[in-house]
Amino acid sequence: MANRTVMVWIVAIVCFVVLMFVTPSIPQDQEYHNFADHREFFGIPNALNVISNVPFFIIGVIGIILCYYKNFFKLSLKGELCGWTFFYIGVAAVGFGSSYYHLEPNDARLVWDRLPMTIAFTSIIAIFIIERIDERKGTYSIIPLLLVGAVSILYWRFFDDLRPYALVQFLPCIAIPVMAIMLPPMYTHSSYWLWAAGFYLLAKVEEATDDTIYKWTNHIVSGHTLKHLCAAMVPVFLTFMLAKRDIITERISLFQVWKISWIKYKRYDVEAEKQTITYLSVPTEESCE
Repeated sequence: MANRTVMVWIVAIVCFVVLMFVTPSIPQDQEYHNFADHREFFGIPNALNVISNVPFFIIGVIGIILCYYKNFFKLSLKGELCGWTFFYIGVAAVGFGSSYYHLEPNDARLVWDRLPMTIAFTSIIAIFIIERIDERKGTYSIIPLLLVGAVSILYWRFFDDLRPYALVQFLPCIAIPVMAIMLPPMYTHSSYWLWAAGFYLLAKVEEATDDTIYKWTNHIVSGHTLKHLCAAMVPVFLTFMLAKRDIITERISLFQVWKISWIKYKRYDVEAEKQTITYLSVPTEESCE
């Protein structure tokens, strides 16, 4: 098992190095800072993009408190408390960092928006490893993964290259839904992960259509503001999941659950069809005469 883990890390590092060599660098587009909604309210520039970050701070603080309040989340593994604490710290810090950035959007301030996000992304990956692969390896991976996230931000700032940060941000978007579906959970309410992933995907769409949504809503709200609100739903759903879940006695993946449900559905359809055919084939009195 140890040799397999080493091989996985070696393959991952080699793939990353090759990717860095064969792909061109991705500089930060300065047009990124030009958001659709520049309106000022109560003396706050870009007010809605700033204020819409408040939910991150609120849910982050609530999450941190509940992590330590009489084990409210029923965290049963050692590394879980550490992983979820870092996640909620990252979420709360997004509330400050993103607000600070949107007051005066530029590269220097964008660091404080993206750094907390990498803390949340990487801690979630560690949590999944703890829960669904190996508790010990997942616990030991928390700090290295957090460092990888921080290094990706530093690499972007020093070399103006977004490739490492893009990997840190988008790999979890693929890995988390796949692991949520394919790997057997140790807790109930695993489907909440998919709701969270769905809201994050919606947030990215809204971010990409910032100006379009602003025009569609007759300049009431921009896509970026809605992006903040949808992204804040990710920790909301995960908090609900933590509050409601219990340990599963028989671990089975969502994929297996769906497969069993589909088989039962198809079997029910076949049985219903047979019953219909049998019923229609019963002779009537007139036919007997």
